[in-house]
Amino acid sequence: MRQVFEDKEVQAVSMPVPNHWHALATIWACQAGKDVYIEKPACHNVFEGQQMIAAARKYGRMVQIGSQSRTIEHKIKAMGLLHDGVIGKVYLAKALCFKRRLPIGHKPDEPTPPGLDWDKFLGPAPMRPYNQLRFAYNWHWFWDTGNGDIGNQVFHEMDIARWGLGRGLPKSVTSTGGKYYCPPDDDQETPNTQMATFDYGDAELMFEVRGGLSGPEGGLQIRGGNTIGNLFYGTEGWMAVDGEGFQVYKGAMVDNAKGGKVEKQEKVMDEKKGTNGDTGPHMANFLAAVKSRNYKDLHADVEIGVASADMCHLANTAYRLKRTLKFDEATRKYIGDEEANRMLTRNYRKPYVVPEKV
Repeated sequence: MRQVFEDKEVQAVSMPVPNHWHALATIWACQAGKDVYIEKPACHNVFEGQQMIAAARKYGRMVQIGSQSRTIEHKIKAMGLLHDGVIGKVYLAKALCFKRRLPIGHKPDEPTPPGLDWDKFLGPAPMRPYNQLRFAYNWHWFWDTGNGDIGNQVFHEMDIARWGLGRGLPKSVTSTGGKYYCPPDDDQETPNTQMATFDYGDAELMFEVRGGLSGPEGGLQIRGGNTIGNLFYGTEGWMAVDGEGFQVYKGAMVDNAKGGKVEKQEKVMDEKKGTNGDTGPHMANFLAAVKSRNYKDLHADVEIGVASADMCHLANTAYRLKRTLKFDEATRKYIGDEEANRMLTRNYRKPYVVPEKV
């Protein structure tokens, strides 16, 4: 990474590194004069996101977050329709991830395999003995390096829900869940079942993670045994959005003003997904902004990605502390809860320190 950053011929980098490396890798790249495509979620905690934004702006770099939905044709169209009032005023957005995740089991610590620099892999995270379950894909399920499935798959749906609702960060958050179908000795730390509610005062955003067996909801499609997507509810109807397309329904099933008479609810729009794909067009958008030098050309500029990542961090903090948390979007701090505020950042391990000043 450092060698690439030192290369004057390199103008931009794409870095599919684990969550706990996103911020520091991005900041180092910006300081070296590189534009950055970094995967989701933007950051591992709230403090890191703000430092990423500061670095991008200070050094005039393009930083695109891997929120590919922001460049998918049918999702752009669906969000535009919501903002234009296709279902009236949107008062509730739901992000759903019913994705099968088997327990990871238990394995003892062991010597680090030859060829792996365990120190560099852990980077900003605390030093721990090497364990197979903390490496490769399973790093997602440990708080040191991952953020659970809410910071993995659900981040995409969280981003779409916030996009469709047209909001920033909430006034408060409540989250519950647990490891409900793992054996007692399973090493996973993050929940495999989790729900959260974000209160905006005049609207609400909800998400639900189910890692166990599940079925469809609200017309969303089952793909590979999984149901992943978004539902939006408005004063005049509702919308379902997933990877296959979107549907709009208008009217009410029951009108209480007419004595509970059942009325017809109509599907007024059924849009199938386009052919533009996801990662390819999203990368093309990034490269176009690299040429234009205008970060507003990015579909998922770092500021957008950080806000959606912060939603995941707020929910995980509420889950871990087992209480409702009030949040001040302007200061990016919890109100009247110092324990929660300490979880906005982490104790970094030298030399892998996300700086206070970028």
